[in-house]
Amino acid sequence: MVKKKVSLVMGVATIAAAGLLTVGYSQKVSSNSSDKSTLKVATSGTLYPTSYHDSKSKKLTGYDIEVVRAVAKKMGRKVEFKQLNVDGQLTAVKTGKVDMAANDIGISPQRKKSYRLSTPYKHSFNSIVVRKSDNSGINSWDDIKGKKAAGEAGTSYQRLAKQLDAKTVNYNNVSNDVYLRDVKNGRTDFIMNDYYLQKLALKAVPDNDLKIQKNMYFKTKDDGSGTGILMKKDNKKLAKQVNKALASLKKDGTLKDLSEKFYDADVTKKPNVHISKNFTIKD
Repeated sequence: MVKKKVSLVMGVATIAAAGLLTVGYSQKVSSNSSDKSTLKVATSGTLYPTSYHDSKSKKLTGYDIEVVRAVAKKMGRKVEFKQLNVDGQLTAVKTGKVDMAANDIGISPQRKKSYRLSTPYKHSFNSIVVRKSDNSGINSWDDIKGKKAAGEAGTSYQRLAKQLDAKTVNYNNVSNDVYLRDVKNGRTDFIMNDYYLQKLALKAVPDNDLKIQKNMYFKTKDDGSGTGILMKKDNKKLAKQVNKALASLKKDGTLKDLSEKFYDADVTKKPNVHISKNFTIKD
């Protein structure tokens, strides 16, 4: 059993590990900065196994973190990470305070209207965590109505939960054990999130008395195209460089190796599972 204090991000993703503070800063990064300048990247530092701090070394690591480091190396650039919640990450990219954001960010049609996203380096599907004892009273999609959904305000998962007439219970940068404990004790009833993240989160938190509802795997238009690195809309040059680096990392097997290291699965390929529902989340 892996014993790490981890966090599960609700939506494009997001929750902060206990004891970690989000980082504030004001210096803007020009989209026309030198090709060899340090890449500034926004991430949560709390989304296991995407972006988190190793319990022993305290080093920031994770699938997205190591992918970004590998991309930067291909580009011949150093990288500096800034820890922010989801809204902070998006704002930092839009205002030019960072060059990009990497935090299990879905390539959604809505997001593509405001940002530029890289080619996908992860493919997945979504799941629902419920109590083992009674399935939290959720055995079908109709049962979602009136149940309490745990997540972060504004994320696609909480928007979907509200759309399905659930009662949303919103958190801001709390550790994953808080989410799981609250479902276990009945303060909330379920958590919607990425399947691989939820599977590993349950494994990392012992005696949680929770499970993933296997007959309710789902996708949405917000995440059906995979996960990408998010950049400013007008930064075409950077996007081209990032995509070139990702293509090289896929070809040489680096992406596959990293995905198997952090997810115990090859998430660079589209999963072959039965999807119960495909949702369109209302704006």
